[in-house]
Amino acid sequence: MYDIEALYEAASLDDALDLLEEHPEAKIIAGGSDVLIEIREGKLSGCTLVSIQKLDELRGIASEKDGTIRIGALESFSHIARSGIIRGGIFALAEAAGVIGGPQLRNIATIGGNVCNGVTSADSASTLMAYDAVMEYRGKDGVRLVPIREHYVSAGKTSLKHGEILTAVLVPKASWENRWGHYIKYAMREALDIATLGCSANVRLSPGKKTIEELRLAYGVAGPVPMRSPQAEKAAEGKAASEETIAAAARAALKDIQPRTSWRASKELRLQIAFELAKRTIRESVRRAGGASDLKEERGGPA
Repeated sequence: MYDIEALYEAASLDDALDLLEEHPEAKIIAGGSDVLIEIREGKLSGCTLVSIQKLDELRGIASEKDGTIRIGALESFSHIARSGIIRGGIFALAEAAGVIGGPQLRNIATIGGNVCNGVTSADSASTLMAYDAVMEYRGKDGVRLVPIREHYVSAGKTSLKHGEILTAVLVPKASWENRWGHYIKYAMREALDIATLGCSANVRLSPGKKTIEELRLAYGVAGPVPMRSPQAEKAAEGKAASEETIAAAARAALKDIQPRTSWRASKELRLQIAFELAKRTIRESVRRAGGASDLKEERGGPA
């Protein structure tokens, strides 16, 4: 049984905004894969819900005229994982979408819900962070565009205000064009598990494919919110696309992250995983970008 005071089903986006204004205590529900668990656990006992599940205007994946990839907030992870637009431009996001939960969960869970719950373990978040995604909020006052790094405020908290709804996730052309990436989720099980640590990287190589012109590296569960590693990125910028550069970037990443000890893993283990995943995601990104084919595994740890 779910302890719900009232459930309102919005007929349109404007109707949903009206309902949120009429019921300031209400919570948005889309796929329900997060909200229903919180209700069952008693964290939202007696809540009022506004369902936006039937708002087809919040669905769809499209490439806009300026090259921006637009992902509707209600797009399921099953659709994202299979989308030709996503696989062609942001393949790492298709990888992240494909490891969320199990098939049933991916059919109902939405990208909007995944980023709006504010948790650092959200599988899509680190890749969206690495691709400088922009959140599109809609409220009574109109549209507000918020860079993803400003979207996450603190553990479990985003900059989305009550009365606003996330309508889409935008990835500008400059953020994905000529970039190749890879996402790895480390978890205790291969499916139906929360990430112990997630890592997403993407690179832009020089025309000759010998130099890393730009690296972006982001983590989930390496701090209270999904986070980028500017020191790792700086360590690789303008350097040869080599194992030495990859290892240096992975070591530099450890200066930025702040993992904690939990029942899933100790801080020390997460640091080791972060180092290894950084190497693997950067290495594979370089390969996908057409870089050195002779990259080899480096033995040894981050020290």
